[in-house]
Amino acid sequence: MKKYYADLHIHIGRTASGKPVKITGAKTLTFSNIIAHARNEKGLNMIGIIDSHSPEVILEMQQLIEAGEIVENEGGGIAYGDLTIIPGSELEIYDENCKGPVHVLCFFPRLEEMRSFSQWLSGHLKNIQLSSQRIYVTGRELQKVVKNLGGLFIPAHIFTPFKSLFGKGVQRSLTEVFDPALIDGVELGLSADTSMADTLEELHPYAFLTNSDAHSLAKIAREYQVIEMEEPTFKELEKALKREGGRKIAANYGLDPLLGKYHKTVCAECMHVIDPSEGICQHCGKKKIVKGVSDRIRELKTAEEGPLWRPPYVHQVPLEFIPGLGPKMLDTLLQHFGTEMAVLHEVPYEAIKQVVPVKIADLIMRAREGTLSLNAGGGGKYGTVVSKS
Repeated sequence: MKKYYADLHIHIGRTASGKPVKITGAKTLTFSNIIAHARNEKGLNMIGIIDSHSPEVILEMQQLIEAGEIVENEGGGIAYGDLTIIPGSELEIYDENCKGPVHVLCFFPRLEEMRSFSQWLSGHLKNIQLSSQRIYVTGRELQKVVKNLGGLFIPAHIFTPFKSLFGKGVQRSLTEVFDPALIDGVELGLSADTSMADTLEELHPYAFLTNSDAHSLAKIAREYQVIEMEEPTFKELEKALKREGGRKIAANYGLDPLLGKYHKTVCAECMHVIDPSEGICQHCGKKKIVKGVSDRIRELKTAEEGPLWRPPYVHQVPLEFIPGLGPKMLDTLLQHFGTEMAVLHEVPYEAIKQVVPVKIADLIMRAREGTLSLNAGGGGKYGTVVSKS
């Protein structure tokens, strides 16, 4: 088996002609820009582009295939050199069984299945061109369609306070919305890690995914996983999620949950950290609160620990979070060492400090070792790295 870096939740901001796909996504997030950046600068081996249902995106992929710039793999997925693209779609469910909007990820092996899915979707949502659209079928109906097309079905960022399976504070089980047998894995989101998620016993059968949910090129690979497979194809990914034949998620690399935007419960008005049981901010007196992922998971807790097969979760601090490491310095690092994966995991300290100030090199090493001091995030505001500690 070989090890591959994979980030399976990357948005498209605009089509090649400039039409919006993900409204909140950067204009530079075109299909062609994403695959070049993910391969050449991030050093990823597999990516999921989850707005591939948009007709213009499908057309661009078809044109690139016809031009020979990308090639469909026999085992599923689309090859751009040594990078494999898994076409996917993010959708929003809010049906009679679902007490709050829930986002899901649907992945398909080839452009043919993605095109068929897009055609089916066009009859069940308002704007097929856009990302993360609400679909007017039940979660279980959507699961069956995805499975009939040979796809993978994964609930997205399951603890995020808004638009997730458990984040609304009402649903307490995935069985309220989905058929558990038709789920291929769950995505944790930026404010939770394995140790937190494994306190929910019903999640123990599923592989955990840690993805970036990137809305800009810079955010690609802020979370990712290392997957052990024979080759980077859709079929091998499916086997890895099911832990078949020695394939598996070997490690999850994600933000320390403290860096996530929704880790702590805070007052939505003044952003002070509060105790959710109080129901009111003691600082400003307002009652509007954003419950943090850590507190929500404590409410749902049904287990002390996860299964023995669960891979390690490595707390990752992306280079963009390092204080003082701006775009120019990052470009310098990439020019010398190739990719962010290399800088974060492989390049020796002695080499890094020859390229950037010692203070920055020290912070990169401490990020690698997991010894940085952090201020917790909440209410939509990211946590921060403490530069002096």
